[in-house]
Amino acid sequence: MRDVLFLAWRYLVYHRFKTVILVVSIMLIVYLPVGLNAVVEQSAEHLTARAGATPLLVGAKGSPLELALNSLYFSSEHPELIDYSEATSVTESGLADAIPLYVRFRSRDNPIVGTSFDYFGFRELGFASGRPMALLGDCVVGAAVAESLGVQPGDAVTSSPETVFDLAGVYPLKMKVTGVLEHAFTPDDNAIFVDVKTAWIIEGLGHGHQDLARPEAARGVLSRSENNIVANASVVQHNEITDENIDTFHFHGELEVYPLTSVLVVPKDEKSGVILRGRYNNDAATTQIVRPVTVIEELLDTILTIQQFLVATVIIVGIATVATASLVFLLSLRLRRREIDTMLKIGGSRPRIASMLFAEVFIVVILSGTLAAAITAITWRFGPGVIERLVLA
Repeated sequence: MRDVLFLAWRYLVYHRFKTVILVVSIMLIVYLPVGLNAVVEQSAEHLTARAGATPLLVGAKGSPLELALNSLYFSSEHPELIDYSEATSVTESGLADAIPLYVRFRSRDNPIVGTSFDYFGFRELGFASGRPMALLGDCVVGAAVAESLGVQPGDAVTSSPETVFDLAGVYPLKMKVTGVLEHAFTPDDNAIFVDVKTAWIIEGLGHGHQDLARPEAARGVLSRSENNIVANASVVQHNEITDENIDTFHFHGELEVYPLTSVLVVPKDEKSGVILRGRYNNDAATTQIVRPVTVIEELLDTILTIQQFLVATVIIVGIATVATASLVFLLSLRLRRREIDTMLKIGGSRPRIASMLFAEVFIVVILSGTLAAAITAITWRFGPGVIERLVLA
């Protein structure tokens, strides 16, 4: 049998161009439906797991999908904003706990998540080193962020402006890293967490500047009265919060009207959740409450429908490819007629020659299957992350 396999292998190596085409064609026939199913199933599991662990979300009326993607996966597109008073209202109802979320800014490609300390407990995020944020300007980074930026407690990260030309004059804020989270293998690994007030400072709703009552700030004073000092545009705002200037940071107006992208709602029990959802069932309301798992399942239903069409197309193409490969082997037999006659004349038996021809097909199929399995394993490992990035882009 070894001689049969040796002759078959030498033939395939000699006709390597034809062999490569056959191996790649059959590999794709095997891989595409299997790999596609693996990616979709794993992606669906990852997406629904995080959505299922999130009871309710409150946000502005609009697209529930945009609200869920921003709140759960920190996508770059943020929904319409709501007031901070929505979080207060949920808490005061006594039916649920409220965790504010303001996911709008980024540091390089990493989302900056303005929230509260309760978020870490809700997501069961542990600290690999350091501590949670305690002061304005503190931040906690996910494990992937710490690895990619090479930061640890005591280092700093800087927010990125929303546009290249920031006409509003909002300066990037340099934030002190106080903690690094353990690997959670969720979008939290790629996020930078700050207190929601720090997020407002990044937007420019809060700021700190030199003391206008001091003599050295005279050139920045536009007008001065007994109870009020009006500054001009030359006043320098601080772009880093330190122990020396933290007392100069302040907010203007009522914090209740400051913006959030959503509120993560954790009901006391199932009955409380139903009651709370009923309170938002009002056509005149400007806010909505959604169950993230329902929203993500609707998204996955659409993806699965597309997948079924793709698999059907792949099967049809696969049948055509198998037919073409069979035709190639049959035509090859015709072209090798003289070769087969020569082997018969030198004493080769018909079963032995047939075994050699079948061995060629066997080797091609084994090579194709091995390649398909290897690529499927790679897809199983990295595919869901790629799909999530495409969905959340």
